[in-house]
Amino acid sequence: MNSEPADPATISDAVSADPKAPRPVRVATGDEHPVTSPLSVHDMTVAYHRKPVLWDVDFDAPAGSLIGMIGPNGAGKSTLLKAALDLIPKASGRVMVFGKPYRQQRHLVGYVPQRESVDWDFPVNALDVVAMGLYRRIGWCRMVSRRHKQSAMQALEQVGMADFAKRQISQLSGGQQQRVFLARALVQDASLYLMDEPFAGVDASTETAIVNILQTLRTAGKTVLVVHHDLHTVRDYFDQVILLNMRIVAHGPTDEIFTPDNLKKTYGGRLTLLDRAAHAIARQGET
Repeated sequence: MNSEPADPATISDAVSADPKAPRPVRVATGDEHPVTSPLSVHDMTVAYHRKPVLWDVDFDAPAGSLIGMIGPNGAGKSTLLKAALDLIPKASGRVMVFGKPYRQQRHLVGYVPQRESVDWDFPVNALDVVAMGLYRRIGWCRMVSRRHKQSAMQALEQVGMADFAKRQISQLSGGQQQRVFLARALVQDASLYLMDEPFAGVDASTETAIVNILQTLRTAGKTVLVVHHDLHTVRDYFDQVILLNMRIVAHGPTDEIFTPDNLKKTYGGRLTLLDRAAHAIARQGET
């Protein structure tokens, strides 16, 4: 998608003209944007062709946490990840990774894109894909050594895909492809992981395997930010949540933030199915 930075004044007019636009509810995190935060987003605005997609987004990701980013379709969740990774331009604001610009900290960040955004017909096998996660360590135009291949195999073993190392990625199922891309992120041994809908289109066993890996990363002190859609699993999967609908509605500990009231503020009038989810969440909180 082609994009161009928009005039912030134009964006402001567009946002303020919508009385239903959600207003941010920020949870105090101590000092403003501490340099120890794995990911700090400072008043970031993103627009496509002068149409705001994200407006004045501001938050800090706590270290060693598993964070779910929740919101309706078109809320800007994927856009937020891409803007944080400098894959698309920002109209304003900045993103810091451990207190420094992302371009200086690329080696600390692992990224799992949406499966639909990948060319699965590219002629490489699963091991090749995972080894791509080591290119910053290997260097471009250099041969992948036996040691690097061993590291890639270990990552495939972590996600239960070692037996498919030589299989062309186009011959893998959707869930298997997602596991391979997760292994590519794991082999980087990053400190911060950004994952765009890693559970989309996978079977129950793959979802369970991914959740176990994410929890292992958190236990190891890593920070993981995941775009997620299934409201029923949010409490089970994440200890922090970001509720997003162009602006941040609320963010913080799941038990405090993931409430029916905040969900209604996030999803607006799209409550046909949400009311049932909110009721289920309320019942979970009572148990």
